[in-house]
Amino acid sequence: MFYGLIQLSWFDATTAALPFITVALLQLLNAFLIDRPTRKVQKASELTTVASLLAEDDTTKTTAATTTNGKASAANGAENGKVQKQKSEHCEDSITNIPSAPVCSSSPPSSARNSINLLHNNNGNNHHIIIPHTPCPPDILSDEYHEDEDTLSLENLFPCDQSEIYASKKISFIIDEVIQTEANYVNNLRKGLKNYGQLGMRTDAPEVFKGAENRLCLLGNIEQILELHEKHILPLMLRNQRDLKSLFDEFAVFFDKNEFYCYVIFMMNKKASMQLRQEQRVWLQNVQNEINDKLGIDSFLVQPIQRLTRYPLLLQQFISEFYKSGISCKPVLTSVCKLETRMRRLLEVVNQAEDVPTIDEIAELNLAAQGYFRRATDFEAYHHRSRKKYAAKVFLFDRCLICTEVRKRRLAYRHRYEWSTLELQLNGSKSITVALRKHDAAPKLEYELTAQEASTVTQWLRCARKIIEIERVEAAMRGKFMLPMDLVLMVGAAIWLIWNYL
Repeated sequence: MFYGLIQLSWFDATTAALPFITVALLQLLNAFLIDRPTRKVQKASELTTVASLLAEDDTTKTTAATTTNGKASAANGAENGKVQKQKSEHCEDSITNIPSAPVCSSSPPSSARNSINLLHNNNGNNHHIIIPHTPCPPDILSDEYHEDEDTLSLENLFPCDQSEIYASKKISFIIDEVIQTEANYVNNLRKGLKNYGQLGMRTDAPEVFKGAENRLCLLGNIEQILELHEKHILPLMLRNQRDLKSLFDEFAVFFDKNEFYCYVIFMMNKKASMQLRQEQRVWLQNVQNEINDKLGIDSFLVQPIQRLTRYPLLLQQFISEFYKSGISCKPVLTSVCKLETRMRRLLEVVNQAEDVPTIDEIAELNLAAQGYFRRATDFEAYHHRSRKKYAAKVFLFDRCLICTEVRKRRLAYRHRYEWSTLELQLNGSKSITVALRKHDAAPKLEYELTAQEASTVTQWLRCARKIIEIERVEAAMRGKFMLPMDLVLMVGAAIWLIWNYL
């Protein structure tokens, strides 16, 4: 009976299937166009071997976070003492020293998918770096958390009973402290902006405080930081306070998307703000007394750095108590270790960002046009063209590499190189050769960079590899015919409805 009610012709069936066929063809076409330029690089990388240098460096950095519960509990006494010592050393206003995690792995273990692949030359000394193309979103450049065989288990894929975690009074206290201090942080930032956000509007305000540019010099981008925590981080903590895995996972996403880069920008403005406040100390003190603020503007502007330092310390305490209590909930442990690793690496970048404004001629370079700042590393540099050797600090940005000479309290600008023009070679374990790439000639040597530690070179190369990966992704996507999937579906549905009912 139902068959008699349905009258479906081949024309109707073809019309209904046409949008879906179109979507499938577009997706196949896009996949082919994007993957085509990467196949040659991927085939080459499959034939390469993993450098023993990176294997040795990564093996020594692997810590007790990825061991079994039995091994971890045996080392609790020493690790917990280390946490308490670090806590006392870092509860200060500055973040000069980055706290190290007692139980989380700070770098990836040696594996073919994580290490920089090296292609050995015939002489056996130099290694030419082959950077595999990794299709990843261009806006993400985070240091990944890598897990060993013990952590990569099926236990992490399924939910665990978190009631055992909340049964521990110390862990519950740490969780409550994280959330409560976050709420206090948001309130303090809001109050500070109310007190000092409109100094330029006062009738007795000096000229150096008037105007949007001067206000930005004084306060930096603290409003952006407040918006991040007030609209995203604090609500995230409140809605997930009874689901720690979701809390840590969602929190880590903000680091993966580089949402916390606002702290890097804030640190770049730190010295200019401090100098302005020092010059106008008397007037600011009068304002502080007038509004009856006991702490003052200095305390207000140091809070973002204090808060960023406090995050990994609280997570270290959480991890330490987690092992000490003998709790078996690997999914939560994995998530908190991922988050703690990302926080420590962000702190490292924030520390290094303070040196960026001290570069001579940095204003002429248009800092905003260089992309995100990624890393600053100290080297002993030898410049081949000038035949000069000096202490150098090399800055990595998304768009370029900037080399500076260290001269007491300032950094003298020397050279800037686009990533597309560079070729890097690893010489031994502590030396890197930077050469300019030419289409019709051999690469021209520019710099010989030598570090004191092999681990410094490893971290520097890993960061450079990621930057070059993203540059290749962007280059491969330029000029490609790309349509959002939801737009294609909506257009297809509209065409079908118009064809059949109008």
